[in-house]
Formats: sequence, structure tokens, C-alpha cells
Amino acid sequence: MTFNTLGELVRNSVEQFASRVAFSMFEGDDVTYAEAGRRIEKVQEILTGAGLSAGDKVALLSSSMPNWGICYFAVTSAGMTVVPILPDFSGEELDMIIGHSEAKALLVSDKLFTKLSKSTIERLNVVVRTKNLGIISQHVHGQGTVAEPKPEDLAAIIYTSGTTSKPKGVMLTHAALCAQVRLSSSIFPIDGNDVFLSVLPLSHTYECSIGLIYPFSMGSRVVYMDRPPTASALMPALRSVRPTVMLIVPLIIEKIYRHQVLAKFNSTRFWRLLYRIGFTRRYLHRVAGKKLMKLFGKRLRFLGIGGSKLDSQAEKFLLESGVPYAIGYGLTETAPLLAGAAPSQVRLGSTGPQAPGVTLRLENINPETRQGEIVAKTPSIMLGYYKNPEATAEVFTADGWFRTGDLGEFDEDGWLYIKGRLKNMIVGPCGENIYPEDIESVLNSHVCIADSIVTEQEGRLVALVHFNRDEIEAMIDDWRDEWNTKKEAWEAKTEQLKKEIMDFVNAKVSRFSRISEVVEEKEEFIKTPTQKIKRFLYNRNKKGTDNPGAETNDSPATASAPETTGSAVPANDTEA
Repeated sequence: MTFNTLGELVRNSVEQFASRVAFSMFEGDDVTYAEAGRRIEKVQEILTGAGLSAGDKVALLSSSMPNWGICYFAVTSAGMTVVPILPDFSGEELDMIIGHSEAKALLVSDKLFTKLSKSTIERLNVVVRTKNLGIISQHVHGQGTVAEPKPEDLAAIIYTSGTTSKPKGVMLTHAALCAQVRLSSSIFPIDGNDVFLSVLPLSHTYECSIGLIYPFSMGSRVVYMDRPPTASALMPALRSVRPTVMLIVPLIIEKIYRHQVLAKFNSTRFWRLLYRIGFTRRYLHRVAGKKLMKLFGKRLRFLGIGGSKLDSQAEKFLLESGVPYAIGYGLTETAPLLAGAAPSQVRLGSTGPQAPGVTLRLENINPETRQGEIVAKTPSIMLGYYKNPEATAEVFTADGWFRTGDLGEFDEDGWLYIKGRLKNMIVGPCGENIYPEDIESVLNSHVCIADSIVTEQEGRLVALVHFNRDEIEAMIDDWRDEWNTKKEAWEAKTEQLKKEIMDFVNAKVSRFSRISEVVEEKEEFIKTPTQKIKRFLYNRNKKGTDNPGAETNDSPATASAPETTGSAVPANDTEA
């Protein structure tokens, strides 16, 4: 069935799937579709009782739980506009977003409520606790109204956490969000037998569109966790829920690969030799894959990976292990999906072909590399950035296509390969196009590196790396008796590692992509709420500073760039 508004979608699901479980908390209560419908009506009564009417903005700031989706659907199906806010924004940013969006009400979880200023709370008509839908405070009493939304009506304003700029409010219509149901089902159909285990914040467009709206439209069940998806929390949930569908960020699977798979095969000289042989590596990966599928509960049909670039070695493991994974490509501005493939169709390094109903093309193609900027025409395109017409104009072509800011190329079958962000590309001394994400993918495959950035400094490529302390300290424990202190041993080992890493990387990249120096970043990289490194803070060649913490706002050169939220391999800052 085709839906044109979220109001239509909600009514259909509540009526058609009334007795099924829509949402669950792991080790907590179940919420049927019928109960979800009753709670949706309760939230609408609270909002209208505080004087809100169709067209008004309602901020949603909450950890993931059944009532998150209920609040989201209550607002949008009433003809109001929901403003889902990432929980990792600072208190100052939260106040700014709520003010900028002109929200009249706030739906908030307990811990996040404490991050807000008193003045922000006092400006709101009503504040509602998401945990039990109780009223925390109400400053306005009056009778508002609800209205049946139209497809072209504004459904959501999503404030991006761009790596180079202050947050911008992406305006998505009902038609744009409902189109994601059609795009998703054309790539990977689901039904009432599917169980999702949700581990990503619902305020991410990726999780909201594909992990909430899509399963709700099909009568599926979504289970939420009340804690971050660490190994200790995730393992019992996987055993109990046994999900058929799961959406994750690369970090989760990369940790599994590095700490469980790669660590094992690097543990002895014997294993290292076996792992270097192609057919034995594939066999070992297949064995590890069977164990991983058992860990996931043996029912997994679709492991969607998005949010940032996926390490190429980790993807090779997934492909050879038989895990049913898929990587899509999209942006917050496109709600998000633009390209993708089913697990049975994946190709190493590709995000798949353009999604049905989406058209992608390349602009300003380099004749030598066949790469150009990806521009998109999609039914899920944003209306623009809220109250920011200048930034909106800059991301659309003259004929109305959306500029993604990503560099890519298509193979002869039309499969898309993302090469990197246009704004991140470095031009080599002889005019070569160097993509730092490609080099970082190699860097991050090293067991001793937790994160990295490649920058250009005085014509040289420099790798800034944040080491994986656990891995290095395990090595130090084996031989630190030779040193007087642990600190001395650490410094000696990291200096040795810098040379090893440089040799490791330069043996795997092209001549003009070789790094000249490895520099340790002792502190973790400063990241956005979606866990993407704020690159502009570390581009010392352009910014002229060695203090990343000194710059936390705009990067003038790229402040208008769109927020990518698709995942791509070998390298991209993208999500869906």
C-alpha cells in the first residue's frame, strides 16, 4: 500500500496490525499497535490542550524508547511539525536549536531535560516527559486544533551536526518521508514477522526513516535498548531478541572485526601466515561468520551499515564471512536513502545502484578518473534549510538537482562507488586527486589505531592518529620489564609504531597518496553528535593553528556544505 502522509500511514498500521507488538523495551514492556494508537491520541490531547495547532513546531529530545516513535507520530499525524534533536548536542546547542526552530512544546526524556536552560523551558507552552507521557511543566492552557496533513506539508525539521558548520535545519515533507518506505521496500522487503533491534539514536534520519517509519508501516516489531550498545549490553540483547533486521554504524562491526577476528589471526606467527593466504583467509572468515551469525541469534536477514565510512578490510571480512550485510548511501537532506542493494547483491566497495525512483548523475567529471560530484533527483528531497535560503540555494543546481558534495563514479553496471567528500579532496603536487578517506581507511584497518585523519601540511601528507590504548598496552605488558616506567615503555612503543604504520600504509596506497609523517593525537578527535570527526578543526595547513579546541564553530570555506548521512566504502562521511 502506498502512503502519501504519515497520518495515513499511522491510521493504517494501527487498524491493520492492532494486536501485533509495535515496540518493545529489551527486558521491558511491549506496546501493541492498538496501544500505540491510544498513546498517540493522548499526546495530541496534551499538545492541543496547551494551545498548539497544526503547523506548530514540537521539539523531540529523548533517548530511544517506544514512546519516542509514539511522540513522533503523534506530532506529525496531527499536522504539526516535529523537530527531532540529537541527544549528544551540548546544552547551548540544544537551547539554540529549540529557539531557532520556534518550537512551542518539548517532548523530553529525564536525563536530557537537565541539559536545557531554565529560560528555554519557560518559553515553551508545555514540556512532556517521554517516559510516561506526563506533563513536566505547562505555561499555556488553551484549545488548539489538529488537521489532516497534506503530502506537501512540512513534517520534520532535522538539525544536522555538520563536520564543518553550525547545525542547519533540514525541512522534510510528509511525501519525502513516505517515499522512503517505497524506496526501502523496493530494495529489501519486510513484513510482520520481522524483528528490528534498534541501537542507533532515533533522531538520526537513517534510524528514523528505515528503522522506525518503515517497520511501523509494515507491521514489524522494533525492540529498543535502554543503554549504549557496548559489547556487554549488546550480547544478551542479541541472544534474547534474535533480530531479523538491524541497523548499525561501522564502529560496531569494526570493533568486532578488529578485536575478535583480526586480533585472533594476528596473535601468533602461525595464524598470521595462514591469514595472508587468500583461500585460507576466506575459509577462516567463513568460520568466523558462522560464529557471528550465531551471536546475532541465527535469524539475521539484513545488517544495514551506515553513519560513516566502513573500513575496507572489515567489509571484506563481512563479504567473505557470509554475513547478510548491505551498505547504502544517502543524506539527511534526502531523508536519507539514495542508493543501495540487498545483501545478496553487495559488491565490495560499492553502495549499490541508485534506488528505484531516484536518479543520480555526476557533474564536473574528471576525464582521467571518471569521477565527479554526485547530484541527485529524488522524491525524498528536502524543501531546504529552515530560515536559511542562502545555504539552500548553494546546494541545488540550476535545474533543481541536489548537490551531495560527494565525489563518486559509476561502473558499467551503474553501481555507485563513493570516493570521498569534495571539500576534503587534496590536490597533489602534479595535480593528482588525493582522497584522505581512502588513506584513512587503510590507517584504521591497523589494529593499533582507533581513529585517524589525513591532512596536508606544507605540501606533505600527514596522518594524525589516535592510538588504541588497549591494544598497545597489551603489547607493552609483554616486554615493559626492559623499561623503568610504563610511560617510558608507552613512548618507546608508539615511536616504533609510527614508523611501522607509515610503512604499512605506504605499501598499500598509490605513490602520490603516501604519507610523510605520523603524528599522535593523544586526545580523542573532536566529533559531531553523529560521531563524525570535525575535520576542519585539524586542517592545520588551512587554518593555521595547532589547537583544535580553539575552533568549534564554522569553517568559512565549507560552511554551506550539505550534511551527509549515508555510508559508503571505501571512504565517505555518509549515512544511510
